[in-house]
Amino acid sequence: MLRLYNTLTRREEPFAPLRDNTVRMYACGPTVYARAHIGNFRTFVCVDVLRRTLKYLCGHAMHEAVNYTDVEDKTIAGALKAGQSLREFTDPWIAAFREDSAQLGIEAPEETPRATDLDNLTAMGELVLALEKNGHTYRRDGSVYFRIASLPDYGKLARLDHAGMKDGARVDVDEYGKDDPRDFVLWKASKPGEPSWDAGAGPGRPGWHLECSAMALRLFGGPLDIHAGGIDLIFPHHENEIAQSEGATKQPFARVWVHVEHLFVENEKMSKSLGNDFRVADIIARGHRASALRYLLLSSHYRKQLNFTWAGMDQAEESLRRIVDCLARLEDVSGGTGGRGINGRGGGPSSPPGPPEPPPSGVGGPSTARGATIGASIDTAQRMFREALECDLNTAAALAAVFDLVRDVNAAIDAKQIDRDEADAVRAAMSGFDQVLGVVSLRRAEDARPPVPVDEIERLIEERKTARQQRDFAAADRIRHELADRGILLEDNAGGTRWKRK
Repeated sequence: MLRLYNTLTRREEPFAPLRDNTVRMYACGPTVYARAHIGNFRTFVCVDVLRRTLKYLCGHAMHEAVNYTDVEDKTIAGALKAGQSLREFTDPWIAAFREDSAQLGIEAPEETPRATDLDNLTAMGELVLALEKNGHTYRRDGSVYFRIASLPDYGKLARLDHAGMKDGARVDVDEYGKDDPRDFVLWKASKPGEPSWDAGAGPGRPGWHLECSAMALRLFGGPLDIHAGGIDLIFPHHENEIAQSEGATKQPFARVWVHVEHLFVENEKMSKSLGNDFRVADIIARGHRASALRYLLLSSHYRKQLNFTWAGMDQAEESLRRIVDCLARLEDVSGGTGGRGINGRGGGPSSPPGPPEPPPSGVGGPSTARGATIGASIDTAQRMFREALECDLNTAAALAAVFDLVRDVNAAIDAKQIDRDEADAVRAAMSGFDQVLGVVSLRRAEDARPPVPVDEIERLIEERKTARQQRDFAAADRIRHELADRGILLEDNAGGTRWKRK
């Protein structure tokens, strides 16, 4: 059974959805004033692995929401500087986030609300009025504030010291200092030049914290099964979400809180001033692929700090290549012909693959000693993979189980001790692993869009083959080198020539 570390209780707990078999999960999405950096995407990739684990490994239906914060201090400042409306300014950043998410193989959630949607603004106004009715607010100069002294258990998520709280000190900005709890703004009075709505609390616009509470309650109603986000959001954002939601509904807001640790870059904190706040496009511009970045971001336990390095990206490329090369070798075992790639079509499929099939139950080989060995390796890998992920999403241990299987399979291929049925069983198991990890399918989708058209690659392979038959090795080497310069590597084996992306 899946166990998750709950930030609220500070312990691992068995998890099951509260109602029917559907997991209701809310994850704080990007503030859309710039392109998200790889630190942001560490959180989104880890949340995606959580989603996939719940869906594919645990068999739950998913109802997930990831919001777009399109109205807050930074988006308003950006729109004013650009001379654009808020929607004109934020729409391209939302499109950029979706593009980067797709490049990283992040599954689309069922809901992607944005704060300025009319239904959400209405819900925000209703939430403010409910808090007023329950005695948790006060008004100053047209703005509405949450009085933290009115909620005795305020600070339970972040473990705040009530004795040190500044009673009555107000904060109007959307973000404020850590460990400095003060009454926070729910609804800000309208100011000249800023967007303004009247959702029942007077003309103005919502505070950042109010937005997520209102959207989550509107979409899911009662207690969320899981609320996820980066560890930097515990305070003040998630603490204030709890205060608003529970202050209005008098019911628990979320049962389990999951937080992803920070990403560092070359042992330094990521920051714009240091120039190390890399985007997905920056990684690709350095010659790496998004699939390798995804691999790196999920290679460490989500509750441990992860240090991004370029050497680590090289290692991620090599690790992913080992998995893909093993699958390519299985294609030859399972009846593939010379010149095939991962799936028997050069370096990748001509179109992105559909969802991988889940591993069959009781996978094993024939009743021979050889088959029993391969079957045992598969069974062990599947058991260790499941146990690792059920233990608070231990992706590092899950990947270790995958590589144990890769090692055993490569040894069996080298010894010519694996047949077609066994190879198919391995491939089915690896597909099951990749439903959760999402790295091989992403690599295959990338290979479907090689830097050189597939028909040109295959034509050049044939020209090279002819040149070699005519003993024109200089021409054959020239074709190999030209393709390598364009990002395509050729590998010769007993069955022919296989190509793959560099």
